[in-house]
Amino acid sequence: MYKFRSEPKILEIGGIRIGGYPVNPPVMIGTIFYHGHKVVQDPREGLFDRDQVESLVKSQEEYSDKTGIPALVDIASESPKAMIKYMDFVSSITSKPFLLDVISRDILEAAIKHASEVGLLNRIIINSITPKTSDEELNLLREHKVKNVILLLYTHKIIDVNERVELVNKMLPKLASIEIHVPLIDTFVVDVPSLSISLRAMIQIKNEYGFPVGSGAHNAVSSMRKTFKQKYGKEGVDAMEIASDIAPLLMCGDFVLYGPIELHKYVLPAAYLIYTSYKYLARNPGNLLEL
Repeated sequence: MYKFRSEPKILEIGGIRIGGYPVNPPVMIGTIFYHGHKVVQDPREGLFDRDQVESLVKSQEEYSDKTGIPALVDIASESPKAMIKYMDFVSSITSKPFLLDVISRDILEAAIKHASEVGLLNRIIINSITPKTSDEELNLLREHKVKNVILLLYTHKIIDVNERVELVNKMLPKLASIEIHVPLIDTFVVDVPSLSISLRAMIQIKNEYGFPVGSGAHNAVSSMRKTFKQKYGKEGVDAMEIASDIAPLLMCGDFVLYGPIELHKYVLPAAYLIYTSYKYLARNPGNLLEL
């Protein structure tokens, strides 16, 4: 555990504070309506099994209450129409904020306009903007006064720590221009080698800027799930997913996009263990490694 030079910056949304771990607990984020998710009946039209979705969301909240680890939902979708339907349903069954996993400009635009129309802007986090996000998309965020975003440090230089830090430098003026001052920094995991690079980048970015940092660490496993399953079996893959999701917490991560929401029964207790242990360590500043 580290003593950082920069004061931690906190994003507070819907009563949840993201940043400042381990003073504040890490926020664990499970994805729903993802590609191939069995609850989805028609991914283009946004048809889904409402009972199953509500059961998953409520179960994650129950585990969040048991463990004291905040947990949010990341809504994926394959069309603007589906995104709007998913947003309406999720917002009706939980009072918590949620993420919008926008994979295209048309989905981003539909989601933001709908959130503005129905009064959800103060509950959404855009997942994500990247260095490739267009000025038109950034202007859309500014026009609708969207304040909560994940900045994904997407790069072709997958195993380059410094490139990720430089991307933060590059994006800060753009974020300031649209009045976003506390972005959540996703240090970009795409495979097993990039996991450790992402963890190292988290430490450096948090030390230099104080921003909340995290990642979609489960990508380290999901990118090779079929190969890993053939080699280690389902149980082995399950163990690898939990290990990848907890790795950011060992290295100062403030949030984790932990993958399919079904994993919450494993991920949240594991996060509780690490967070609780680190809280005791952090009580004595002399225990921390000064950077």
